[in-house]
Amino acid sequence: MPKHTMKTRHVAEERAAKERAARDADVLDEDASHSASFAESAEEDAFVEGEDFLLYNGTSDSDTDWEPDSSLFSAPKGARTADLPHSSSSSSEDVPIPLKDFPRKANGRRRGRRRVNGGSQEEDTPPEERWCGVEVPDIRPPQPIFRPLRVPGSQLLANVKYSALQLFQLFFSNSTLLTIVKNTNEHGRAKQSASTTPWTDITLQDMFSYLSLVIYMGLVKCKSLTDYWRAGGLYSLPFPRSVMSRKKFFLISKALHLNSAADDAANEAKRGTAAFDRMGKIKPLYDEIRLACRQNFQPGQEVTIDERMVASKAHVVFKQYITRKPVHWGFKLYVLADSKTGYTWDFFIYEGKQEAVSGKGLSYDTVMALMNTSVLGSGYKLFVDNYYTSPALFEDLLQKKVWACGTIKPSISGFPKSRYNALEPKASRGSMRWIRKGSLVFVQWRDSRDVFLCSTMHTAHGDEVIKRRTKEDGRWTAKDVPVPPVIKDYNQFMGGVDLSDALIGYYKVLHKTKKWFKTFFFHFVDVAIVNAFILHKDHCKLYLEVPMAQKAFREKLATELAEVGTQRAPQTPTPQPSPQLSPQLSPQPSPQPSGSHSGHHRPVYISGDSTTGRLRCKKCHSKTPVKCSTCDKALCFVAARDCYNDWHDENNL
Repeated sequence: MPKHTMKTRHVAEERAAKERAARDADVLDEDASHSASFAESAEEDAFVEGEDFLLYNGTSDSDTDWEPDSSLFSAPKGARTADLPHSSSSSSEDVPIPLKDFPRKANGRRRGRRRVNGGSQEEDTPPEERWCGVEVPDIRPPQPIFRPLRVPGSQLLANVKYSALQLFQLFFSNSTLLTIVKNTNEHGRAKQSASTTPWTDITLQDMFSYLSLVIYMGLVKCKSLTDYWRAGGLYSLPFPRSVMSRKKFFLISKALHLNSAADDAANEAKRGTAAFDRMGKIKPLYDEIRLACRQNFQPGQEVTIDERMVASKAHVVFKQYITRKPVHWGFKLYVLADSKTGYTWDFFIYEGKQEAVSGKGLSYDTVMALMNTSVLGSGYKLFVDNYYTSPALFEDLLQKKVWACGTIKPSISGFPKSRYNALEPKASRGSMRWIRKGSLVFVQWRDSRDVFLCSTMHTAHGDEVIKRRTKEDGRWTAKDVPVPPVIKDYNQFMGGVDLSDALIGYYKVLHKTKKWFKTFFFHFVDVAIVNAFILHKDHCKLYLEVPMAQKAFREKLATELAEVGTQRAPQTPTPQPSPQLSPQLSPQPSPQPSGSHSGHHRPVYISGDSTTGRLRCKKCHSKTPVKCSTCDKALCFVAARDCYNDWHDENNL
């Protein structure tokens, strides 16, 4: 029974009981009182229930006898009706009123989905915003025309064979090492000024020996650094003791500095201002390593951008904690790597929370900064994960003639919000849906879970399949599962940074230290070794030679560094400025000549700048920046004029 009917009857009965109790009132007054009290309570109850009392009951003071239209109050067959109380002036015949005509008070929130008039919300979705299946054909977007600024691969001289040391010095040149030697000596003298034992300046050869031991310690693991110099049957490692004493190694490790004290003091005075550089302590080496990585290699068409973690527990503000990474605590680097080789082409260090330059977020600015088309060229295919992927980024990259592909979060702005024809929860493995919006295609593919991707270079579906192990009748069997082209290419080319991290992790030289700038020094050594190893493999293809494995390459490099370090020079050479080369050109390394004089004579540059300090060639009298380090004669050493070897052969040197 409706609540408003029950309430009306209850109030009327209560009023009637009180009226019968009043024995001293006469019948007429009792009837009048009853009529008035009912009118007051019924009107009040109707108002509380949200009903118009006069609309349903009419008025009793009308001059004419009003009768309602029977069509308005006729109850349909089988409908429940309720009798409303009425005054004595109303008709004695009750008019049944259907309950459905009364507005009912809502009790709480309505349950279930509200249906829209004219059909469901999914049916009103425009066709271009609906998910499509494999039965709907998709267009093939325009494919990129690959136009790099240089020939992809290593930028080495084709007619020269490079040793492991020469490849390493493409990244750690003599001028770079001399700068580190100078700053280390300056810091060592300042720290030991009050000590009874004065600081003894180290030389370039000492730095070569130090690097040799650092690389050796990545190959041969000991629990403690002192174990490398321990005597006894269990250890007795002859190599460390033959290269450098334990005391000297620890002194260099303690005093190691990459920046000058004057620059550190000037930068420290800016702390708390926008001009303060958090990377000031590693700035010289940081910039030179990045430049060398770009100069000596041109990536292929497929490149990857991802994060890299360098383990550290130093107390600095830009140290990160990332749960999903194998290295939880450390420094985060954003890296652009070649997808096929794992070559680290460019990177920069995350310096902490800062205001985005573009206003579109850090991930957007990171990709735009690393994908420098003025140095790379156009037509590249970029693969990223869902940290970077956004429709706005991909559309802006397409304007720069860079095609992109990556996993995407369904909650990100620009992702299709329509669920019409989306994958059902019980869809089989390999099922897929797709939506195209202009140059972007969004794909949902069911594997062990749903995977969402966005691409500007792929069609939605094709004929590709992938192997997956499934359990049928209690047995595991390999089964072909349909896979969209975007999934297959993403799995193939996304792992460039992961490959680089794996190559670094096999024999990494990273030592535990509380100084954050020393952590980066060891990491830069690892980056230089791995990149040099990749250049070695690429260069061996020109001679149809079998390249060394990375372990053999590191062993060779450690041996060559130790040999150079044991050749003591009479004095420490002064630091030379690094060659100021365009990022689009590769630096000219110190090549290894192929004559009988190769063991005693070596071509070197006269000056760090190839345009100044040139001398006349001893043989052809043309100006050249190269001379023999032993003969001190200026000689041309280029592909067109090999005066260096010709002059030495003529003089039997």
